[in-house]
Amino acid sequence: MTPTLHDVARLAGVSIKTVSNVVNGHPHVRPATRAAVERAVAELGYTPNLTARNLRSGRTGAIALAVPDLSLSYFAELAGMVIARAEERRVVVLVEQTGGERDRERELLRSPRLGLTDGLILSPLGLDATDLAARADAYPTVLLGERVFDAAIDHVTMRNIDAAQAATSHLLASGRRRIAVLGAHEDDGEGAAGLRLQGHRAALAAAGVAFDPALVVATRFWDRSGGADAVRDLVARGVAFDAVFGLNDTLALGAIRALQEAGRRVPGEVEVVGFDDLDEARYSIPSLTTIDPGRRWIAQTAVDMLLGRVADSAPGGPRVLTADFTLRVRESAPGLSRR
Repeated sequence: MTPTLHDVARLAGVSIKTVSNVVNGHPHVRPATRAAVERAVAELGYTPNLTARNLRSGRTGAIALAVPDLSLSYFAELAGMVIARAEERRVVVLVEQTGGERDRERELLRSPRLGLTDGLILSPLGLDATDLAARADAYPTVLLGERVFDAAIDHVTMRNIDAAQAATSHLLASGRRRIAVLGAHEDDGEGAAGLRLQGHRAALAAAGVAFDPALVVATRFWDRSGGADAVRDLVARGVAFDAVFGLNDTLALGAIRALQEAGRRVPGEVEVVGFDDLDEARYSIPSLTTIDPGRRWIAQTAVDMLLGRVADSAPGGPRVLTADFTLRVRESAPGLSRR
């Protein structure tokens, strides 16, 4: 006979409701009780009837995740973290790529494909407040990223300005004064590039170091080639610099490659700091000092927040939650204490 919830509850010595809470990933279950139910599930080989459950609840058991580009390590790793949390909560994730283009992001908000899911986690690059204001209020949505809109939508973001200020302050504390910034975008006051540049300038001002626009290099793409080309441009123009702040890790990793090609020792002659704490940052040579912006917390919080809205159990109105950050000090910018 196929084991049932009743069988699991009897073996674990708990109520059917408690078994249901554990199976459905509800967080408010005592660890000892959860462990007892999970042992009973494993012993009996119990498998939830997802089709029946979804028919009863009127839900699909799936959520959507839309990111600009999965070929970028940041979004690939973020998607993996979202999927891992969703698996813990017993839901599946359908992933979409938007290219960061406004038209494709707007199309996604209107797409009938969203009818296959219970809610959406969206990392927008092109949308503006009017696009979001026109969205259907009945469809649960959580936004990720830097651009906090004046719209009635849950949002999980990061402390870009404070984190960038910490990155630059770390370089200044080790005596660096000519800090090149890679990855600036024109007219990007509200996006990641603009916010992180603000943090960089705030650190310079606090240290009494003049801002030099010649040290800020714009790049079209935030990838390794963009970082490498930016360093080559600085060297070709004869701009003196003793440190590099890549506005993301891939820019910083590309910069390290170009510095090595130019015979500039890292960190001896030039210290390098990134932003994102990608997995590969620990394994580059030298390993990359970087900002961990709290991506795992962001991913887990976004899933939990969305599922709370789906279940209509999230308290209050729309919320904006901000992750804490950590400076991960490694070989590319060891700081005075590591020398």
